[in-house]
Amino acid sequence: MNGGEHALEKIQWLRQMAAKHPEDAQTHFWLGKELAENGLWLEAISSYSAGLTYCENEELRNDFIRELSLATQQLQQQATGSAAAPAVQKNSSAASATGMSNVAPLAKGMETENIGEKNEAPPQETDHKRDGRNHSLQNDFGEDDEKYDEADDDNSDYEDDRYAGSQGTGAGRQNHSYKVKNHPGLKIIDGGQREKKEELPTLNKVTFEDVAGLHELKKTIRLRIISPFFNQGLFSKFRKKVGGGVLLYGPPGCGKTFVARATAGECKATFVPVHITDILDPYIGVSEQNLKAMFDKARHHKPSIMFFDEIDTIGYNRSKSSSNYMRGVIDTFLSEMEGIDTSTDQVLIIGATNLPWDVDNALKRPGRFDRLIFVAPPDLEAREQMFTLKLHGRFAKGIDPHWLAKHTEFFSGADIENVCERAAELVLEEILETGVERPIMMKDLETVLSEVKPTTLDWLRTAKNYVKYSNHSGLYNDIEAYLRKFGRQI
Repeated sequence: MNGGEHALEKIQWLRQMAAKHPEDAQTHFWLGKELAENGLWLEAISSYSAGLTYCENEELRNDFIRELSLATQQLQQQATGSAAAPAVQKNSSAASATGMSNVAPLAKGMETENIGEKNEAPPQETDHKRDGRNHSLQNDFGEDDEKYDEADDDNSDYEDDRYAGSQGTGAGRQNHSYKVKNHPGLKIIDGGQREKKEELPTLNKVTFEDVAGLHELKKTIRLRIISPFFNQGLFSKFRKKVGGGVLLYGPPGCGKTFVARATAGECKATFVPVHITDILDPYIGVSEQNLKAMFDKARHHKPSIMFFDEIDTIGYNRSKSSSNYMRGVIDTFLSEMEGIDTSTDQVLIIGATNLPWDVDNALKRPGRFDRLIFVAPPDLEAREQMFTLKLHGRFAKGIDPHWLAKHTEFFSGADIENVCERAAELVLEEILETGVERPIMMKDLETVLSEVKPTTLDWLRTAKNYVKYSNHSGLYNDIEAYLRKFGRQI
């Protein structure tokens, strides 16, 4: 097996692993690295972007951003290298202007026939020159243009009538004119993003009734976000804009995306989710156009709610960024949120991030994401409902969700799902070894809880340092109050 086949097998295996475990950021990272090493830059960007969505490790996240930037730069270099094509195109146009586009080729081995009596016979020198030029064109452009001409029957018939005056019979085939195109015979291997049918946004059906617990968070969102949508007359009386930006921040896996979708359902507004793959494009200027198009769509369907997941990827702090590639995207984002020629009235922009301190400060100023809402780990009631939901439909018996909720302080929704999954794996492993089938029981869940720790603790400890030294403006007062309440346990 040569190196190329080995690389393809490795890529295929990594793709299967990524499909099997879509939330494994490490798998997406190594798949992107393998694709990049084989020159598949566009697929590598897609893999890095998918991994960023599930990445919870800050160091790995920085690796994702670095590799994503490198892959994008490579695609830009490829696009720059293909800029020589317009020069060939210009030469083709010049040839067409001199009349070379109207010459007719002579098939190999075919004898030249005289033109009919009604038409003046051109001098033989012209035939020889035409023959020579045609031979040169065939060598220059190859068989691709010949196939193109055979497919273009109308133009071929027109040229035959113009130069032949009658049908040619050489080798049992009709003479076709050979016309110089305004482009060389090049085949496009990959032209960037594939066109896809645009899906119109629809009204969201998820509401706060589908969100377990989190009553304080719901109350805050109703007061700051939902009330303006239902009392537009009152707010307009005080010239208070309905819309703007809200930034949801908190530990990963605590339901920021689901809360945003439920908020749109409560507002009875059109929900427009925006992913990084919808925005980023390897060609210069296209990312900015994609972002502007998403804002135009939201304004067209207002009242609407735009949701930017992992907003720190698009709006990364420019003072910390080592690449200039994202500066244009951030500038466009700032302009669309509050610019001279733009308006977000009745368009609410919700951003979600695990790293609010990495979001560009210009995005957090009044008029943009001026309202920051902390999405804390699920409370006791929410955890109890989550255990009930995650174990529903499984082969389980004698489960006490309340006890489980009391012993899972600081566990995120993703952590609770992981506990249930690992308990099921323990039971399945035992069944495969003993051959005796049994349900999931409390002892299995207790065993798992003795082995795992909540993933939110690392985030809360990091946030504690930022709040202590970087909360002079009061943006992180919500998390400061949370840490004051649970600080000793963290």
